[in-house]
Amino acid sequence: MPFELDLDLPRELAPLAWLIGRWEGAGVLGYPTIESANFGQEIECFHDGRPFLEWHSHTWLLDDAGEKVKPLATELGFWRPLPDGEVEFLLAHPMGIVEMYYGKTETAKVQLQTDGVLRSPHAKEYSAATRMYGYVNSNLLWVMEMAAVGQSMHSHVSAELKRVG
Repeated sequence: MPFELDLDLPRELAPLAWLIGRWEGAGVLGYPTIESANFGQEIECFHDGRPFLEWHSHTWLLDDAGEKVKPLATELGFWRPLPDGEVEFLLAHPMGIVEMYYGKTETAKVQLQTDGVLRSPHAKEYSAATRMYGYVNSNLLWVMEMAAVGQSMHSHVSAELKRVG
């Protein structure tokens, strides 16, 4: 599905406009403390006329045939563009973690690192992460590294999604 610019888009959102839409795809997850696996993902990214984007992401474990096995992660959040190509990405997770990422936008690319991580007393230990999102050949590609459960920064997930709406 081709990317079409929303004529009602607040000008502040222009550097992030390529994120807007409904995306579906798959990726690979792994970490030193978990076995590698394939996952599916759906993302909805939209605006309501104000100068921020709303973000909903759901992932699930896939079996060898590519069928859904069980839910994995859910993220709810907001992209907040700032002057001079800077951006904040605020995320809440139902497992008791809230992240604030800070980074820079480039043409069809965003690089971020956590500026803060807040977790409940019952959440897993998690201290930092980096993410990169890119718009490549009309697809959304992203990667994440994280430092958690006593491990230093390691690759954790990567995915490729197609715009479906």
